[in-house]
Formats: sequence, structure tokens, C-alpha cells
Amino acid sequence: MSANSFDARSTLQVGDESYEIFRLDKVEGAARLPYSLKVLLENLLRTEDGANITADHIRALGGWDSQAQPSQEIQFTPARVIMQDFTGVPCVVDLATMREAVKELGGDPAKINPLAPAELVIDHSVIADKFGTKDAFGQNVELEYGRNKERYQFLRWGQTAFDEFKVVPPGTGIVHQVNIEHLARTVMVRGGQAYPDTLVGTDSHTTMVNGLGVLGWGVGGIEAEAAMLGQPVSMLIPRVVGFKLTGELKPGTTATDLVLTITEMLRKHGVVGKFVEFYGEGVAATSLANRATIGNMSPEFGSTAAIFPIDDETLNYLRLTGRDAQQVALVEAYAKEQGLWLDPAAEPDFSEKLELDLSTVVPSIAGPKRPQDRIVLANAAQQFAVDVRNYVADDEEAGKESFPASDSPASANGVPTNPVTVTAPDGSTYQIDHGAVTVAAITSCTNTSNPYVMVAAALVAKKAVEKGLTRKPWVKTTLAPGSKVVTDYFDKAGLTPYLDKVGFNLVGYGCTTCIGNSGPLPDEVSKAVNDHDLAVTSVLSGNRNFEGRINPDVKMNYLASPPLVVAYALAGSMKVNITEDALGIDTDGNPVHLKDIWPTEAEVNEVVANAIGEDMFNKSYQDVFAGDAQWQALPIPTGNTFEWDAESTYVRKPPYFEGMTMETTPVSDISGARVLAKLGDSVTTDHISPAGAIKADTPAGQYLTEHGVERRDFNSYGSRRGNHEVMIRGTFANIRLRNQIAPGTEGGFTRDFTQDGAPVSFIYDASQNYQAAGTPLVILAGKEYGSGSSRDWAAKGTALLGVKAVIAESYERIHRSNLIGMGVLPLQFPEGASAEALGLTGEETFSFSGVTELNDGTTPRTVKVTTDSGVEFDAVVRIDTPGEADYYRNGGIMQYVLRELVGS
Repeated sequence: MSANSFDARSTLQVGDESYEIFRLDKVEGAARLPYSLKVLLENLLRTEDGANITADHIRALGGWDSQAQPSQEIQFTPARVIMQDFTGVPCVVDLATMREAVKELGGDPAKINPLAPAELVIDHSVIADKFGTKDAFGQNVELEYGRNKERYQFLRWGQTAFDEFKVVPPGTGIVHQVNIEHLARTVMVRGGQAYPDTLVGTDSHTTMVNGLGVLGWGVGGIEAEAAMLGQPVSMLIPRVVGFKLTGELKPGTTATDLVLTITEMLRKHGVVGKFVEFYGEGVAATSLANRATIGNMSPEFGSTAAIFPIDDETLNYLRLTGRDAQQVALVEAYAKEQGLWLDPAAEPDFSEKLELDLSTVVPSIAGPKRPQDRIVLANAAQQFAVDVRNYVADDEEAGKESFPASDSPASANGVPTNPVTVTAPDGSTYQIDHGAVTVAAITSCTNTSNPYVMVAAALVAKKAVEKGLTRKPWVKTTLAPGSKVVTDYFDKAGLTPYLDKVGFNLVGYGCTTCIGNSGPLPDEVSKAVNDHDLAVTSVLSGNRNFEGRINPDVKMNYLASPPLVVAYALAGSMKVNITEDALGIDTDGNPVHLKDIWPTEAEVNEVVANAIGEDMFNKSYQDVFAGDAQWQALPIPTGNTFEWDAESTYVRKPPYFEGMTMETTPVSDISGARVLAKLGDSVTTDHISPAGAIKADTPAGQYLTEHGVERRDFNSYGSRRGNHEVMIRGTFANIRLRNQIAPGTEGGFTRDFTQDGAPVSFIYDASQNYQAAGTPLVILAGKEYGSGSSRDWAAKGTALLGVKAVIAESYERIHRSNLIGMGVLPLQFPEGASAEALGLTGEETFSFSGVTELNDGTTPRTVKVTTDSGVEFDAVVRIDTPGEADYYRNGGIMQYVLRELVGS
């Protein structure tokens, strides 16, 4: 019950239903707040308890100074939690382990139970092994169940053992799209109360739901577990960046072009740790699908959230996706009553402002390794010619034509070339070279919720087929929609056969290429690429193109709209100037250009209007938690504590609570620490966290081999996130990680100073030697450390490797928070300083003093760092809130929650 200090409790009548609400207009200053802060203000009013959430907190938010730097801590209580299976499995593993720990500490295991609705969507496990055939989807599903039976049984147990926990089975869609199409409430109803739908999610792209006016963002699995168990999210009232939209997109531009433009602008502006809120007349002209596409990219420009207010477009989408009439009426009435309805003419009080005229957006792609590196499409081939030099040997001859004239136009002079003849299984031959598009993927995350770009892609395929074009033989083409609704409207519009003929057969309803589940390239292509060290490319309609993420054979990755993905599959090379050069030759021998097969806006709109209806969403989601026959046939373990299988290589009991007592161990200073890795700028959680394929000659591969797993059954790191032994071995093991302590290497290597001569070693092996010697470890890093996905294993793996502190020039929000959640101390170099500027090589021994001040209930601003080489400096302590300090004192967030629950 709220303390209701502001007398805000009231009622709202909608039709025959009456709801309790907490009125925002009872708080002075509320009317001028941005939409997103109004949502937070309601949250505080409703959850005010006089202790963690007080009237002073509410007044501080009502009196928010838009120009001040964040300093006021508040406790945000999300209405629900959403998870995907890669991050959700370890969440459920931890909850199961916590139940046993509670029992050992003398408490009731049933106390470990979600207090807020928690929904998990299995979407990260399907791998695009099979492609280009009509039965690719069925074969990939069979492989998925075969690989993941243990995990899926475990999740089915969780669905029965925990209240308020639901699982969306495999083959349904991706978490973000299932969320916006079905799970999102926009206005929540619970216990007779109506309040804004809010959430945290274990996928960083939880922010797609911001397009529906729902405030939520990605957190680590560690934070999500705490939220499920009733712990509020500790946060500082953020700065809010107002992003004004004016005008309308020109014909020929897509949502992808728009989001790449916004990503470039916001990344350049700097929005890490801030909310971004869209406003202005251009918002009303932005479709809900485009809003969701923009919201999805929030982690790519670094903001916490990227939100749109509620308006008629929101209501239309809720109706289209099958929400009942009472829910839609409630959303409208509540938003208007609380001042949460879009006023296109309003200018809320923002911390900073940007503006974009939508009519200035031009066709674009991004790459070859970061989403913010936007390239105007007309300049893409020219920019590739520059960028490819970073991926090939200096002595390679340049300037030759890469492909026969019949296959592709001549490449520009000066472009590195190394043409290789490949023999296909049918005996035919072709040449591939640097720049060959070996993966063209219409993949789930960013765009497949957007029917306009999906229909455009299918129409490009249709027009290409009618001209006699198909994909080049070296291109692996995949279609992995985020929802079954997509294939329903393709079928209804008669477009599926054309996608199939171009090679974009359905491979699964899951994240596939975006997360490294692109599956292997054809053997002959892979061999040619690796034998000749070709810098080949992928083109995908997702949101992530970091190094080493998409496919281990592919060095350069480009984000593009779905219709451009089809076009690049036809062209076959990034050397093609796709806006001017021919993509191929038609049946009459004439060249076919992009403009010849690009659909008009009217053509796209006609298909969308005629092929998509509410009935499709009702059909797809009418029994969404039941699953197919394979899911229902899985045997379900019973009991409120899980029976761990000692032989399992997928699900193992982690060591987080071993030896834990109700009393906390005092925080201590750190001495004699060695550097495990010295890293540069923009090291992402993709570089840190295990992801993608498991190679046989790595520590993780060796572990699986030792446990009797055949190489063909290794599966991916993501599928084995419930086994800490595999995950520790894969931490800091990304094939593109460059550890400066071990120059000349790429991947999970360091130097082991416990051995004579400090030889180069696997990071995992060195970690084991350091821990056996009682030596604490430290990571040195540059700017934007930990950017990217909100992966809990980036922090869990770091902690389990024995790392006690990280010193970086700057952090992305989620990873810094997760490090604290695992008991790792995040420190920051002094302003203007870096490892290089201080002369640190990574060979030093480090000591940290002043950490013990935390035992007095305060957080030191800095700690003294000294080294045996004589370098000394004061590192800034990045424990930013009192709540984070409590987690660190307890050894981590899970230990804190456990003690709180048992103590209560």
C-alpha cells in the first residue's frame, strides 16, 4: 500500500470498470515533465513506502532540474520482467540455486518466487544450419530440440515450479516482437489498480517496446532476478534528451535508413545513461512499426530508453494486434487523464534537444563493424574499398576485377583483390573475392516487426524473380522473422514463393544471424575463405554487426534494410555500387538495376493494407504458452527445488552461494593484483561474454570433449549459459578480442605471470593458475567499456575468472551495474588519463587502498591505485548509488536479495 503522502489516490471510470489510479497532477511540477519522467513519478507515488521511496523522492522528481547532472537516487519498481532464453536460463538456474541456499540458511524455499509477472520467450536457440530449401525451417527446429532438450525441460520445470512465470515455447517469435504484439499492456491492471506498463528485460533491445509508450530497458540477468523478487531498480533520475521529429520520410527511404541516421546522430551527441524521448509533429507521422524500430536501436546509440508518448497510432496498433476493446479504451482514458497523451505542439522541459527533418533521411547502410558507422548507400562501394584495407594483407595485389563480367560489374581500381575459384557440390564453378557477400540475412531483431520493410523485401524478390534473377551461388540467404504473423501475411499476399525462389526460405522464428546463430557457410565457401584469408561480408537487417559476432568466417558486417538485403544477395558483393551498377542480367540479356526492382510506396502500402489483419495476431497468440507437440511432449521434472543432473553439460548448479552465511564479510582493500587483460576502446560485451560457436581447440571445447560431447553436438555458448563451467571458459574468448598484454594475438589469450617467462596462455588457464596462487586480477580498459548487449555473463564470467576490479576510461551503464552485481569493483581512470597516458603496460602488480571505507556505510569518491612500477593515481569509484554500495558490500546483488528474504 502506498503511503499516499500527496493524496494522489483516485479512481478512473472506463466504461463499466473502475480502476484505482495515482494522479500525477497532485505533485507540483509534474505537468512540465517529459513523458518518461511522468511514468517514473507515477511509479514513486504508487510504491511510496516511507523508507525506500519517500515523499522527498517524489518531490525531487516533481522538481527535476533538467540541466543538473544526475545525483538524486530513486527506486524504480518495474511492473513486469521479460527474458529471452539465453539470459533467462541462467536466471532460472540462479532462482533454483537460491531456493536451495534459502533452505540451507533455514528459510522457506517458496520465498524465492517471482513477485512481478515474468515472461520468458525462447528465441535465441535456433541456428540457421539449413537454408535455401522449403524444409529448412522443419530441419532447424528438429536440430534445435535435439540440442536443447535439457534446457527446455528445465524451463518447463520452472514454468510449473514458480508462480507468475510463463514461457513462450520455441518457434513462436523473438522476445521484442512477441512483447509488442502480445505481452505489452501499455497500461497495466493488477489488483484493481491501473498504472503505466513498465518493465526491465534481459535483452538490451527490450527498448523496442518504447515505441508503444512503455518505459523499459535492458538489464543484466542479475538485475532482472532481483526485480522478479521484488527488489526495486536503484537508479539516478536521468537527463532526458528531447529528439524532435518534423516532416515525413521521402519515398524510397525506409525505417532502417531512419534508425541508422538517428543512431549516428545520438551516438555522436552522447546519450549514454540518458533517456531519449521523441516529440513534435513528426511523431504523429511516424508509424508504430517505425517507432518500434527506433526504440529497438536504443542500445546502439547508448541511451537507457528511447520512448514515444501514447497517441492514436498507439491505439490503432493495439487494436490491430488483438488487444480487447476495454484494454484499448483504458489506455486512451488513462493516458489522457494523466497527461501522458502526445501533444504534437508541446515542448516539455528537456535536458538537451536534437531535431531531425524526416525528409532529409537518405538510403543508408552501416558497417563494417559498428551500428553507428552509417554509410550513405550511394557511397557504400567506395567506402568498402577504403575499409577493406583494414582486413587484408598489405602485400596483396590490388586493382583487378574480382568477378567475371557476367556475374558482377567490374570493381573499382585500387580495391584489394584475391579471386579464388570455388567448385560447388553440383560441379559448377564461380569466383569469390574480398567483399563477397556470403551471408544475406533478413533477421529478426530490428526490422521484422515492421511490415512495410518486410513487404518491400518480398516485392524486391518478386520483381527480381520476374526478371529472371536469383541470389549469387556463394550467398547464404536466410529469412528469420520475429513473429509467425510475418509469414502469414507473406502467404496471404502470395509473396512467399518469390522469396523462396531467391533463396530466402524460412529458417526459423528466432534471432539467428543477429546473435551469431547464422550457422556454417557452405563447406566449399568456408574453405575458400579460410584457405585464402578472404575478407568476405555479411549483410543483415538486424541491429548488431560487431566484429566476430555474425559468423567466424566473416570479417566485415553491414546493417541494411530487408529490401537491401535481398538486393545485395542478388549483387553478391560489397564492391558493387548498388545504386548505379547492374545487379544481374535479365532473361533477355539486359542489365537489371536496383531501381528496376524497387517497389513504390503505393505498392507496399497496398499489400500491407490488404494482407495484414487482427485475425492473424489472434490466431498466432491465442494459445501462445502451450507450444507445439514437441514442446508438450517434453517430460517435466517436479518439486519446488530442482534435481540437478550431475552429468548435464547444459544446466549445472553454480557456485555463487557456496559457504554463504547470513553475516556479510567486510569489504577489503586489494593488493598484489595482476592484469588479466589490457584492452582498448569500445570493447563490447560481445568481446567479453561467451557467444556464438564453440571451437574444439578452446578451453570450452576441451571441457565438452572431456565430458563426452561430440564436436557436432557442441551447440553454441548461448545455449549453454546454464553451465557456468562452459561460460567461464568462454569469457574474454571472442575471436576478435585484442589483449594488449599478448600482442600479435587475437582471441582469448593473455600472458601468465605465474609461469617462468610469462608465456602466452588461454585467459581461462591463466586465471586458474592465478586463483590457485591467491592472486587477485584486474582488467584495464579504454572508453565505452562494456557497450552492447546487457549480458549478465559478461559480469559473471569476469567475477568467476577471479577479477576483483576493472579500471576503464568510461563504461556503458548496464555492464558497470552488472559488475557491481557480481561483486567486482568498477573504477575509472582520472579525467583525461588512460592506461597509455599513465605508462601502464599491463605487466605491473596493482594495489588498491581506500576500498574499506565502504564498510562504514559510505562510498569513497576515489581509491588510491599503486603499482610496483611506481605509477600511482586516484581512480574514481563508479559505485554510483547507495543501493549499488549495498550490493557490493554483500558480495553481489543475489547475496543481498537472499539475505533480505531470509531475514524477513
